[in-house]
Amino acid sequence: MKRLVNVVVVALLCMAGVAQAEMVAPDELIKATAQDVLTIVKQDKDIQAGSQKKILALVDAKVLPHFDFTRMTQLAVGKYWRTATNEQKQALVTEFRNMLVRTYTKAFTVYRDQTIDVKPFKMAADATEATVKTTINKPGAPPVPVDYEMKKNADGWKAFDVSIEGVSMVTSYRGTFGTQIEQNGIDGLIKMLSDKNTNAVNAPLHKAETK
Repeated sequence: MKRLVNVVVVALLCMAGVAQAEMVAPDELIKATAQDVLTIVKQDKDIQAGSQKKILALVDAKVLPHFDFTRMTQLAVGKYWRTATNEQKQALVTEFRNMLVRTYTKAFTVYRDQTIDVKPFKMAADATEATVKTTINKPGAPPVPVDYEMKKNADGWKAFDVSIEGVSMVTSYRGTFGTQIEQNGIDGLIKMLSDKNTNAVNAPLHKAETK
């Protein structure tokens, strides 16, 4: 799970685009912004030093708008989503989003020299979903394939899942979430996520590199 989380940091960074005057294709959204954002991270001494405040600000401003956290949470919760109340669904989305943000920010300082290649991409003009395939390259290490599952919304293309070496991010959480719900109900899962988020607030960022 640590390797998955660390690689997804770069995957998330790829989505950190700026506001567009018109809707851009999903592969262009990734391609046009990845290098700029990775350059910022590599050059920003505060981020490299583990400034949680600055990292969280970057994630909130640049990354989160390009992800559909409601759909991601629904997929991660699976069949149990149908039985949740509206209040529980909102709490699940909030806690799942916070968990991912807190987890990823702890791994930001791991990355320095990665590059990202976007694979050749074709999409029908009326397509509303697409898979964008990329590879993350790090000197001295094998390329890591990263696929984005994306859906076209009114305000642009948004990612609802990221697969690392064929392993879906939302699927990797589904088993844990399902077990928790079976044992303690949906409220038990919400509490588990809330507790993790509370503990993560006070945890130093460097722990991500030492665990």
